[in-house]
Amino acid sequence: MFQTSGETKRERKRERERQREREKERVYKLGSQILGGEVMFSLCLPLLLLLPLSQTAPPSDAPPTQHCARCCDHLEYQSSPPEGGDTPSAGKYIVPEIRPYINMTILKGEKGERGERGTPGKSAKDGPPGSQGPPGPKGSKGQTGVPGDACKHEHAAFSVGRKKAFHSAEQHQALVFDTVFVNLHGHFDMFGGRFHCHLPGLYYLNLNLHTWNFKETYVHLMHNDRELVILYAQPSERSIMQSQSVMAQLRDGDQVWVRLYKRERQNAVYSDSNDIYITFNGYLIKPGPD
Repeated sequence: MFQTSGETKRERKRERERQREREKERVYKLGSQILGGEVMFSLCLPLLLLLPLSQTAPPSDAPPTQHCARCCDHLEYQSSPPEGGDTPSAGKYIVPEIRPYINMTILKGEKGERGERGTPGKSAKDGPPGSQGPPGPKGSKGQTGVPGDACKHEHAAFSVGRKKAFHSAEQHQALVFDTVFVNLHGHFDMFGGRFHCHLPGLYYLNLNLHTWNFKETYVHLMHNDRELVILYAQPSERSIMQSQSVMAQLRDGDQVWVRLYKRERQNAVYSDSNDIYITFNGYLIKPGPD
């Protein structure tokens, strides 16, 4: 039984509408599952529906195709096309390729909880020192300190002389003095001829004497029992003045004095009651620790 051309067109039109409805339902379900909301799908649905219409709609100026068809041809075309590929172009339906687009900003969920702190990384090498920063503001004035002790000026000095001549004896003799020029704090013992150190530090010491004609002059400047320096003059027809100086580090309790050598050298120093030819001097230059 054959149908007329008008009935065939109406049947194909109804079939296309049924397929379009089925496609709408399939696309709607797929869009609802992907996008997770009906509002976004309703906005995208008109764009998806325009795709099959743009491919299946025949040109308006083309003449309609006339051919004979059975009422069940469309079912056979949907299940499997006939051999040889000779299928009516008007009944062929092309399913559009659907590529949904997912807007991740819409699907973004709520901010999660902060995770645990990770293990610290390896320590790096120290970098070069930075440049010096600007000076800070001036601080407030501090409290007044505890008053200190009054300044103490430590001094030690002596200067003594002798008016009588002095001859050697069988043993070493200490040269004693009978005239005082300076004896600060009484540290010089006039009876023993020795300076006793009570302020340790660096001292300057000086000895001056006059030689005797035709006699040798042989004396030592002593530090405790140690000979510091010697003052010596050979026998001569003329008497002359001799001098010797030295600096020494003295400790508390040390002694300095002048010693005349034994008689075997036949030595002596000259002086008289009118003038002082023999002097012994010393003073502290710089105080120091014991």
